[in-house]
Amino acid sequence: MMGLKPLLWVLFVIYSACFSSGFTPRDLYLLNCGSSSDTNVNNRTFVSDKSASKHLSTSQDILASTTSNSITSFSNLPLYQTARIFTGPSSYKFSISQDGRIWIRLYFFPFVYENYNMNSANFSVGTQKNALLGNFTPPKNATMKEFSVNVTSGDLVLTFAPSNNSFAYINALEVVSAPDNLIMDDASSINPPGGFTGLVTQAVETVARVNMGGPLVSYENDTLWRTWVPDADFLMARNVATNKSLTEAVVYPPGGTTEDIAPKSVYGTCTKMDSANNPHSNFNVSWEFNVDPGFQYMVRLHFCDIVGDSSNQIVFNVYIDSWNVVPDNEPSSRAFDGSVATAFFLDFVTPLASRNKLRVSVGPSPRSAYPDAFLNGLEIMKLNNSMGSLADVAYVPTFDKGSKKNVGMIVGLSIGIPLALLLVACVFFMHRRRKEERLGHSKTWIPISINGGTSHTMGSKYSNGTTISTVSNLSYRIPFAAVSEATNNFDESWVIGIGGFGKVYKGILNDGTKVAVKRGNPRSQQGLAEFRTEIEMLSQFRHRHLVSLIGYCDEKNEMILIYEYMENGTLKSHLYGSDLPSVSWKQRLEICIGAARGLHYLHTGSTKAIIHRDVKSANILLDENFLAKVADFGLSKTGPEIDQTHVSTAVKGSFGYLDPEYFRRQQLTEKSDVYSYGVVLFEVLCARPVIDPTLPREMVNLAEWAMKWQKKGQLEQIIDANLVGKIRPDSLRKFGETAEKCLADFGVDRPSMGDVLWNLEYALQLQEAVVQNDPEENSTNVIGELSPQVNNFNHTDTTASAVEMSQVDDLSGVSMSRVFSQLVKSEGR
Repeated sequence: MMGLKPLLWVLFVIYSACFSSGFTPRDLYLLNCGSSSDTNVNNRTFVSDKSASKHLSTSQDILASTTSNSITSFSNLPLYQTARIFTGPSSYKFSISQDGRIWIRLYFFPFVYENYNMNSANFSVGTQKNALLGNFTPPKNATMKEFSVNVTSGDLVLTFAPSNNSFAYINALEVVSAPDNLIMDDASSINPPGGFTGLVTQAVETVARVNMGGPLVSYENDTLWRTWVPDADFLMARNVATNKSLTEAVVYPPGGTTEDIAPKSVYGTCTKMDSANNPHSNFNVSWEFNVDPGFQYMVRLHFCDIVGDSSNQIVFNVYIDSWNVVPDNEPSSRAFDGSVATAFFLDFVTPLASRNKLRVSVGPSPRSAYPDAFLNGLEIMKLNNSMGSLADVAYVPTFDKGSKKNVGMIVGLSIGIPLALLLVACVFFMHRRRKEERLGHSKTWIPISINGGTSHTMGSKYSNGTTISTVSNLSYRIPFAAVSEATNNFDESWVIGIGGFGKVYKGILNDGTKVAVKRGNPRSQQGLAEFRTEIEMLSQFRHRHLVSLIGYCDEKNEMILIYEYMENGTLKSHLYGSDLPSVSWKQRLEICIGAARGLHYLHTGSTKAIIHRDVKSANILLDENFLAKVADFGLSKTGPEIDQTHVSTAVKGSFGYLDPEYFRRQQLTEKSDVYSYGVVLFEVLCARPVIDPTLPREMVNLAEWAMKWQKKGQLEQIIDANLVGKIRPDSLRKFGETAEKCLADFGVDRPSMGDVLWNLEYALQLQEAVVQNDPEENSTNVIGELSPQVNNFNHTDTTASAVEMSQVDDLSGVSMSRVFSQLVKSEGR
């Protein structure tokens, strides 16, 4: 046994020597297309496709060239200075000596040659089984598209087929064998969780290949001629991340990860949390990438612990979108022969993408002694769909034994049939839509029926008998023509705000009522689900501290919401970022109390809590009397059942306000709203953005920065300059204690909104006058002592209907200060 360890090292050295030189491909074809001569690029010879004409089947010989200096320095290669142009379907055919995975790299750089402006070229590219590109127009800069396909037929045929009466072109291409173990057959499925098999047969396209924390790794420094780009352009918040490099420490374990998977220059660098020696740091480092909806993606994560050591073993979580795919990841547990910096990778397959962004994050785990997290490298590969396509078209069949006519017919069928079906579908839906217009039906979604009830017809001066819910007479459709008239045809000069859903216009209805009209932007990531949620939520609830819904419009594929007009705009605009005059401390307290009443009503006004999920100063609106009303319920979610503690759901909210516990666990409770509200309280006090990257690092995150001063008992050092000397110390102390409790790390330690409301009323009382005969006027125990009475007051009848609850709203208008004054005195208890 004593001799085993040296033997392992001998085997490791032999293994490393065998593989250090990289993979030697069985098949290697490098073509410089459109060139009359061979070209040497970093000791690789790209032969002229004219001299290698045995691979080419085309009816034309259009060779284009340029001496343009517009090729960027990054791609300043002779490969981009020539091109072959195809005006009809044409193919390259390559003999493959052994079945297996093949790299296909296509080089494009558009330039103008005679009558051919390559900037307008439009075409498709495919193999015998897979469409690689569909209706593709290359970008204006030099680019390389990389694919990997599984070849089983002995030949690989690449077909270029012009689309839309255009032409196709290619500057250079590579067809190269790939290692069999580069993409294994299995991976982890994210949703549903479990195993995923069948990757070997998949065609894949490289979406991203990133070197975290390091420089560009160019193709000549990679054994498989890949390029790894730096991660800076993908980082969502650079100020919370830092880099580390320790390339010499990287170890590849025998029988595991090799340099063909990723070079040492990738595993030897990383981007990590910038914890700044703060043991309480609690944030994620995130990257975001563009993807095409409707496809699955393989995400490969590369790890090598160059951050910790044998005495400091780092444990952290890894997220893909909202899923915690590697909880309590401990890279040092993969250590080979005592080396912490052992390279390994993990593969995950996503569900079908529903949006055009994919996010990867790393963040601290509660198991770790010190909060830290890192990522060394990342690859994202698009997987072909059920049609074998990596584009939104069916596969493009190959050239068949020299028959040009057959090529045209097959390519025409492969592209023409789907187009014909699409045309038929369009005609069908247009006919159906016109029929619906005549019948007055909704064009985008079915009429809303609240709480599963039956919808009925209700007439109004706007609805003309359209189908609406009977729950509230404010929830009804308004014709598009009326909305357009109210906003002066959506006059841009009437825009009063822009949010995630779209623009907000000031409007005036026929009866003179001022309204705010929120018009959905089709390109917004907020869409039908948020639109419907907003209507359903505001149809159920009426409260003087919730913005009222006047109506909605879903004609002409529009999603429009019409609210009561709030004269004084958002709370945020009265704190910073505008020329509006500052509001007094008393006004700020009253605004906070009003918003707290609205949220408390949401949490307790029915049998199940309604969780807002996007509490922030921009969603607290002020009327002409500065009465606060909570707005924007598009992300709202019904709370847990009575026998449940939380709702498991994808994380949504606004950066800087988001509850970290909800973000880590995807477990939502009303205490997530409480956390966000605590951030708002500090925002009100300090009058600055919740995230400000322009500030010094320790000040970037308002919640963290304010909490440091609060815990030091020096909150007065950071308050809004307009409030200096105008806040009673006791009122400030109570306000700070309330905000601090809201920002507790764990939801169970946070107060309810009823408790928060009570303490803010107390802070207002302390500001206006010192409470007499109260032995502990500054005590934080008020929360525990008084909250049951507040809860009883607000839970008059938790089973009341929406109409009944609107009557309870009259009680909410009573000053809580008056109620408070009866409770704090002994005779009132």
